[in-house]
Amino acid sequence: MPPKGEKRKQQIIDTAKNMFINKGFQSTHIGQVCEHLDIARGTVYQYFSNKKEILYAILDTVAENIEDILDPDDLGDFLERKPEMDTIVKFVDDRIASCLSVLSNEPIVIRLIYRDIVGIDEEVSEKVSTFLIKVIEIISKEIEILRDNSIFKKDVEPHIAASMLLGAIMMIVYQYSKSNKDYLDKSVTKAMAITYLHGVYETL
Repeated sequence: MPPKGEKRKQQIIDTAKNMFINKGFQSTHIGQVCEHLDIARGTVYQYFSNKKEILYAILDTVAENIEDILDPDDLGDFLERKPEMDTIVKFVDDRIASCLSVLSNEPIVIRLIYRDIVGIDEEVSEKVSTFLIKVIEIISKEIEILRDNSIFKKDVEPHIAASMLLGAIMMIVYQYSKSNKDYLDKSVTKAMAITYLHGVYETL
């Protein structure tokens, strides 16, 4: 897609996203998005068939970004170089903190998970469940590789650990956003990563 098209698509997503949060999903209509951006309906329909597709695009982008960050090939290549433990800790901390930042930057995803967007139906809820399963699988793979390389404790169960990590970030971002606290502060995401990770390292 040409850069101009990508920019317009993102404008539509950002505008709709704010309306979903502030007005509710059911009360937000494509026409309102068009009016806000001063564009024709046909422009929106070039990218999305309906407003649900806008939500799905947000979820897909977040999942893809997390998958890019936690690329198992990158982790494998890094570990093959036999780095020192301090270097491994920083590398893994940074990867997990980056994933938490991706989630933190899209509070609408957390709101969707908690069904805190008015007008969400079962179809959207199913899509959110699929998104959660995918993200947990991505994080589980990261944990499994680290466990099998004796970086994490051998009795760590990847799926449970991944679910706990995702659950923690969801709760923190949700509570921070409801209290109008700055959950995007880098120190917050770094603290979450370190608090979680340093309970599962084999040695530090």
